[in-house]
Amino acid sequence: MAKLHNLSGRITYISSHAKQEHLYEVYATEPDRAFWRELAKCNQEEFEKSGTNGKCIEARELMIALPESFINYDHDYLLKRMVDEFKEKYGVECFAALHHNKRKTNLHIHMIFAERKRLEQPTEKVATRNMFYDEQGKHVRTKKEILDDDGNIRKGCKIIKKGEVYERKIFTTKDGRFKQESFLDEAKVFYTDLINQMVLDDKDRLSIFDKNGPYLATKKVGKNNPKAEEIKADNEIRMEWNRAVDRAIVSGVSETEVVELKKTEITDRVKESVEQNGQKPELFGEIVRVAILLLELLIAKTMQKVLDIAEKVTDIDVSVVKEKSKETGSPIHVRDNPSFQPERKKITFPMNLHREPDRKKNTEHPTDDSTEKESIIKRIKAEKKSVPVEKEQMAERPPKPKLSVLAGKYPRLKEIEGRLKDQNMAIFAWEKKRDILKKELSECTGIFKGGRRKELQQEIDGLDFQISNMKKRLSSIVKEYNFDSVQAFNKELNAAKREKHDYEAACAEYEKAYGEKVVDTRSVRNRLRQKERDIKIREASRAHQARQKDKGAR
Repeated sequence: MAKLHNLSGRITYISSHAKQEHLYEVYATEPDRAFWRELAKCNQEEFEKSGTNGKCIEARELMIALPESFINYDHDYLLKRMVDEFKEKYGVECFAALHHNKRKTNLHIHMIFAERKRLEQPTEKVATRNMFYDEQGKHVRTKKEILDDDGNIRKGCKIIKKGEVYERKIFTTKDGRFKQESFLDEAKVFYTDLINQMVLDDKDRLSIFDKNGPYLATKKVGKNNPKAEEIKADNEIRMEWNRAVDRAIVSGVSETEVVELKKTEITDRVKESVEQNGQKPELFGEIVRVAILLLELLIAKTMQKVLDIAEKVTDIDVSVVKEKSKETGSPIHVRDNPSFQPERKKITFPMNLHREPDRKKNTEHPTDDSTEKESIIKRIKAEKKSVPVEKEQMAERPPKPKLSVLAGKYPRLKEIEGRLKDQNMAIFAWEKKRDILKKELSECTGIFKGGRRKELQQEIDGLDFQISNMKKRLSSIVKEYNFDSVQAFNKELNAAKREKHDYEAACAEYEKAYGEKVVDTRSVRNRLRQKERDIKIREASRAHQARQKDKGAR
């Protein structure tokens, strides 16, 4: 993240197509240049007041690298999506440009964002008495302090008279989170998730480890490392925790609960252990195993709640069906044949809307205008039901909502979610079976039941091995689709679900406003006016022919 010392100059550079050869698109959440000028002025004033050395930081810049396949996106849509998502998360104004480097080997975005927000109502301070400032802009008590030997005001000094505004603020103070080291890590995770949601090919998916997330980081084992076995054992216990986290997310445990459990039972416990016992890596495994047991208890409670709710819903449905059958007095029978009929496709026949009505051979008795208008209106309404919309009206209509890339992924993501849930339910079933055997083993006491205890222990060990393999399989399902973890998959699934819902809502609004069932009153009125004009022309031609005949008769 860069610190910009000349905000106005940098904006001019980004927005100039002549200075940036491979510039594709420029976008600002706040297009008013006055905002950025006032922001620079405010930062400069605050910097002078602080009295610190160095250069004034007027804004900060992020450089966002994008996959090469993103060149296929509409440049305007791509840039706006990346910038608007950042503004929605942090609530600050941004100014960005999308372009390649000179060799055209990487697509990236330079984004400037403000650290201050504009106030809804500016705050002004009015002088209650005359205020005096010296050459450095510092406030002094009396007028004598800014006068020279001749009694004149020294150059650079100034006086603000009573009743005048001496300070006006239109921006808030700088947001402190942008100065924290954790901000960059948070921004990297944020944009990695956003890019992964938009990738056209799963091979372009990016990966980054979130230190503040629910998972534990594994260590890399180098060549000829004397502690290779210790690192492998440590990584194995960490992966066991990560698999438990994957299963917790699939089971419906919130990420907040998992992160809190990780902090209290692992991070805090490790700190206490180091303070009391010093650096002893072997104690780390014991701490993590205890945390895994607590997380599995939380998973079991959540799963049991889900099953109880499902049973209640099933009982309610059965009771409702029984009540309805009692009210009707007839038992409910299930038929082999389906109760619904397949919908028949409607075939529309092409019709010429511009054809003229057939003229009657006998024109001696013209029809009345009012009756002819009524017949025209009826014919237009009848044709409206089966005739497609005219080209003119098609041009007036806005384009239909388009399905985004992420919304298009939703059916496939939903299928993956189904696989995860089925695998999780199978694990839960085997765990319940293992708990029953453990209970039986605890109750199996006595000298003559040693053989039974041995059999039960062997069955429990076999179930433990099978459950462990099933948990590994649960985490590997998402990796088949190039997801790093279930958490990354869950984020993309929720985002796709929201976009799919927005798309369906937009389609519903479009059908409501411009669908086939909507009667376009403008079309009816326009055609009615055209028919009226045709009638007037026809009547005028008849009157002209009648005058010609009368003139010849004389």
